[in-house]
Amino acid sequence: MSRIGNRILTIPAGVTVTTEGNVVSVKGPKGELSTEIDKHLKVEVNGTEVKITRESDLYKKFHGTANANIKNMIIGVTEGYEKKLEAVGVGYRFALKGKDLDISAGFSHHVDMITPEGITLECPSNTELVVKGIDKQKVGQFAAEIRAVREPEPYKGKGIRYTDEYIIRKVGKKASK
Repeated sequence: MSRIGNRILTIPAGVTVTTEGNVVSVKGPKGELSTEIDKHLKVEVNGTEVKITRESDLYKKFHGTANANIKNMIIGVTEGYEKKLEAVGVGYRFALKGKDLDISAGFSHHVDMITPEGITLECPSNTELVVKGIDKQKVGQFAAEIRAVREPEPYKGKGIRYTDEYIIRKVGKKASK
C-alpha cells in the first residue's frame, strides 16, 4: 500500500488542475506547470480534490512519485520555491549581470552562469544569493549547479554553500615536536 500515493490532494482557491490523457497541468497565480505521468496511473479531479489511482501493484513505484510531483506543482504555482546560497571566503562573491550570474570563487577567472527560463535571481548582498522559481526541480538543480562551482572545503569552510547547510570541519595537520 502506497501511503503517499493514496493521499488526497486539496486544490487551493485560484488553482486549476486539468488532465489530458496522461499529462497533468496545474495553473495558478504564479504561473503554469505540467508533467507527464505514467500511463498506468489515473488522475481524478473532483471539485477541490485530486486523487491518483493505479491499475495494479506493479505500478506502485510510480504512484507516490506522481502524487508528490503534483503536490509540488500545486505548491509551486501558489507559493513558489526558493534556495538561499552564500559565498564564504576572501574575494568570493556573486554579481548579477542582467539576468545572468557572475561568480568570483577564488579562481583566476570569473564563472558566468546563464539563468534558465523560469528562474529569477536576487542578490541581497555580494555574498548572498536567492534562487527563486515555481518549478521545484529547476530551482534545486540550478542552486546545486551554483554550489558545484566551488563546494565548501572542510578545513576552512571556504566555498559556496546553502545558508542552512552545516559543514563538518576537520582539524588541520599538527606539527610534531
